[in-house]
Amino acid sequence: MFKIPISVLVVIHSADLQVLLIERADAPGLWQSVTGSQETGETLRETAIREVAEETGLDAQAFTVTDWRMRNQFEIFPRWRHRYAPGVTHNSEHVFSLLLPEPQPVMLAEREHLNQIWLPYAEAAEKCFSWSNAAAIRRLPVICLSVPSCVA
Repeated sequence: MFKIPISVLVVIHSADLQVLLIERADAPGLWQSVTGSQETGETLRETAIREVAEETGLDAQAFTVTDWRMRNQFEIFPRWRHRYAPGVTHNSEHVFSLLLPEPQPVMLAEREHLNQIWLPYAEAAEKCFSWSNAAAIRRLPVICLSVPSCVA
């Protein structure tokens, strides 16, 4: 079964703008926020909540999930195109954030991620391998000023 080329990016952060990054198991050294493809019948919010649970063990519904109403379009890396239907080369990524009261350890999905780290947002942005993830993290302070539910 092929992945749908629509995904979510969930920037998990604390009120003081520490950001959780996780290291990919299939590409050691590549750090990112929670990401994942939408499944048939899911809303984007449902996808974000499911992916957070799968990748970190967190119940996103117990915290504040914010839909940034921001979409990134990007070319799928050739190394991962086999996961999509033949001819699919681009993905539409929708950005969310998840506010936690403070940084905390998470339970990583062993098949997907190797390590976790909490960093101040500017450092986290520099560590991300994905341009769209880094851009979202850099926007975190601006988004949090304009979306009251983004910070405690």
